[in-house]
Amino acid sequence: MNRPRIKLSAELVAFSTCIGHDFCRPELLLRAVTHSSISSPTRPSNERFEFLGDRVLGLSIATALFHADDKAAEGKLAPRFNALVRQETCAEVAREVGLGDVLKLGRSEMLSGGRRKEALLGDAMEALIAAVYLDAGFEVARDMVLRLWGSRIANAEANARDPKSALQEWAQARGLPQPTYLETDREGPDHKPIFTVEVRLKTGQSATGRASGKRAAEQIAARTLLARMEAEND
Repeated sequence: MNRPRIKLSAELVAFSTCIGHDFCRPELLLRAVTHSSISSPTRPSNERFEFLGDRVLGLSIATALFHADDKAAEGKLAPRFNALVRQETCAEVAREVGLGDVLKLGRSEMLSGGRRKEALLGDAMEALIAAVYLDAGFEVARDMVLRLWGSRIANAEANARDPKSALQEWAQARGLPQPTYLETDREGPDHKPIFTVEVRLKTGQSATGRASGKRAAEQIAARTLLARMEAEND
């Protein structure tokens, strides 16, 4: 017996138009935007989709980088790849397409600002990629990734520098000690924690980063502070 076709809400229809994919199986999009905070046995979360989407994203980006620069060695391609698939990049793309606005969240997650959380948005972006892959296959999912990532792929070399190393070099060039990092908060379940880390310079300037991994949070904090310091010194 065929299941009745799920009808998407107007906001999800508009969202699918925004990302350039009309779902043949709309239940896949609905699952991709369902966070574990509101899931149930009859309404599964997007966590399994995250796992698959991460792999589809990785192959899409690796293939694009491989063909974009046929002279680059593995040592050059790897940091570019990491810059494009890292959580904060996924979250940036998610923000650009308005993914946070259509996420299905539990009340507590909404009240804590879940629609703006780096880790949550990054995970949801991976889940969305998986949904498109399951709905239409790899080529369609890859084309969506390339379209949404856009100029980031062409500029991957410039964005590939490690933020912590770059901030340390910036500080050393000005005779400052290396930046210090402090974990200021940890929330969420043990199997999926969210870390908040503060980076601080000897001069007192600081910035924070939030991510599902402590190192990723440090990188976000370092990138934020470095961008701020470079802007102030332009």
